Amino acid sequence: MSETLFVQLLDLACGALLLTAVLVLWRRELAVIIRVFALQGVALAALVAVLAAREGSGELWAVAAGVLALRAGMLPYLLRRALASAGETQRETRPVVNVASSLLAAAVLTLLAYAASRPLVELAPSPVTAAIPVGVTVVLIGFFVLVTRRRALSQLVGFLLMDNGITAIGFLTTSGVGLIVELGVSLDVLLAVLVLQILTTRMRETFGDTDLDELRELHD
Repeated sequence: MSETLFVQLLDLACGALLLTAVLVLWRRELAVIIRVFALQGVALAALVAVLAAREGSGELWAVAAGVLALRAGMLPYLLRRALASAGETQRETRPVVNVASSLLAAAVLTLLAYAASRPLVELAPSPVTAAIPVGVTVVLIGFFVLVTRRRALSQLVGFLLMDNGITAIGFLTTSGVGLIVELGVSLDVLLAVLVLQILTTRMRETFGDTDLDELRELHD
């Protein structure tokens, strides 16, 4: 693979990773948010595949296939199952921050990520390390989604966005995470999603909703 083609493909994958994170902030329909999250899984797998092609590593190709199966297949499937049993709560109706302010916050978080990552990028300037701020931005946007959405399913997507960002940073800073390490992390994430799905189902069966603010009022 030529250097120019590598940089173009890397920029394309990182751009898709960042764009999908912003789209999660923009959309309120939970079904659409899950589809966007699945697309981000594809972008993350593409990022690993580009690095695999660059390194000529069969292990990295296997990791890319695993990332694609888990983050673009298994996790969105579990989220869709949780949404299917949600009844009429198909939309994030009352986010703490409105859409316009969320998009403005995304721009601020992007600038903050680039400023915070600058010393790390300057340690070893290269096309790969130059993409690290994208991963940091996805982590910050995921945290923003986690703290500003009221529905448990939306907050779960925020948590998974953060994990996608951390995974991207890991690959960009180390030029590849070991297969065993990635497998262990992926299984942890899958287990966390299964547990949270069960808790969400129990909350809905017990209280009739998954709006955490309403549950807090019930507690008070």
